[in-house]
Parts: sequence; structure tokens; C-alpha cells
Amino acid sequence: MTQDTGLFIYGIVPSDVEPTLDAEGVGSPPGEVSAVRHGELAALVSEVELAEPLGRPDDLTAYERLLDGTAAVAPVLPVRFGTVVTGEDAVADLLDAHHDRFAAALDEFEGRVQYTVHGRFDEQAFIGELLAADRNAAALAEQVRGRPEGQSRDQRIRLGEMISQAVELRRESENRELIDAVGGYAVTDAARAPSHEMDAAHVAFLVADEDEEEFVRAVEEFAERRRELIRMRLIGPLAPYDFAGAHQLVG
Repeated sequence: MTQDTGLFIYGIVPSDVEPTLDAEGVGSPPGEVSAVRHGELAALVSEVELAEPLGRPDDLTAYERLLDGTAAVAPVLPVRFGTVVTGEDAVADLLDAHHDRFAAALDEFEGRVQYTVHGRFDEQAFIGELLAADRNAAALAEQVRGRPEGQSRDQRIRLGEMISQAVELRRESENRELIDAVGGYAVTDAARAPSHEMDAAHVAFLVADEDEEEFVRAVEEFAERRRELIRMRLIGPLAPYDFAGAHQLVG
């Protein structure tokens, strides 16, 4: 390693974890992934050029692919994307200085993975439901129907605000109902910020291996009851990204 390169850290794992021979890291071309060990801990790393900008979609994909693949076979504490240190000595110092915190995280994540449930309202179905239930919204919709935008600007703004408020209220309700419906099969959960104005639900769950089948079944049943209004996606198993903050160096 030269002064022009550093080590990109993906995550912390038990010291007996070995990256697979075909594991690919960030960068172009992809870096070779290795483990830097210190005591009972190890860090998954790859060498990167310090002058090379990181953050391309391919880099994030490589970061997540490596961590998700690791989480399927061993506990892993994700390190914030983009963390680069000067070399193996710096990695060892990091593992030594934060040993207890990292070890606690690995104990917490042993035999557990993250699933993320993401739902998005069908916009037309949601608006139709709102107009059927709210006379004021229906009246505004009637006022703007067929009129040029310039002549109905104020009404369109008010209607848009009503729709936005209705989505927010319904989102809060859907998140609560989702957690009530499937949270019993999860160790813990974390509501996520919406990624789209029509998001209906967005919650991460930490799920024990032995409960995965029941958790997935419960999510599928929840989604089926809402299929006319909400398009639901179950994403996972993943590394425990949403539950690593309490243990990470950078929150």
C-alpha cells in the first residue's frame, strides 16, 4: 500500500470470518476484499485509490452486496459507507479502541438479519378514496376539473395540500398497523423516512433466523389485505443497516 491508497472498510465481523474468493469491493476495477484481524474481531476491507471518487451507484451496490452476503452466514456490523483509513495499522487501532462496542453489536446481530417493508399508494386509487370520503376535497377537485391551471391555481394548491396531509396521516396509520401486524415476529423495528411523496409504509425489522418464515408470511398477508390501494415490497434479507447506528463510529 502506498500513500496514494487507503483501505475502505465495509463492516466488522468475528475474526474467523473469511471473505469469499470471488468477493468484489468498490472501485473500478473492483478491489479485492480481505479481512484485517485484531483479537476476536476483523474488518472487511479493500484497497482503494485515494484520488478516486467513491459514491457511484456501482460502489454502493458493491458495498451492500458484500455486507448482505456476509449477513447471510455471519453477524456483521456495517460501517458507514465511504469510511476509508490509511492502512492495516489504522484498522487494528480502530478495532482495539472500540472492541467492546463492536463485540456487543456482533452479539446482538448473531442469527439475525434485516428486512425492510416498503409500500407505496396507488395515487389514483388513493385520491379516489379521499374524494369519496371528503366533501371539501371533492368540491375542490370539481372546481379544477377541465379548467386551465392558471385559472384554478389556488384551488389546485389547496387540493394538493389536502392530498399531502391525507397521505401523511394515512402513512402514520399504515406504519403503526404494519408494526402491529408483523412486529411480533421481529426482535425490533425502526420506521424509515419516506422515499417518495406517495409512500404508504417504510419500516425496517430485525428478524431472528428462526422467525423468518413466519415474518415473511405475516408481511404477505398484510400486503394482500391492501393490494387494491398499496403496492408492497419486502426487501431482504439484508445486513442490519438500520440497527447499527448505536454501535457505529459515525451515527
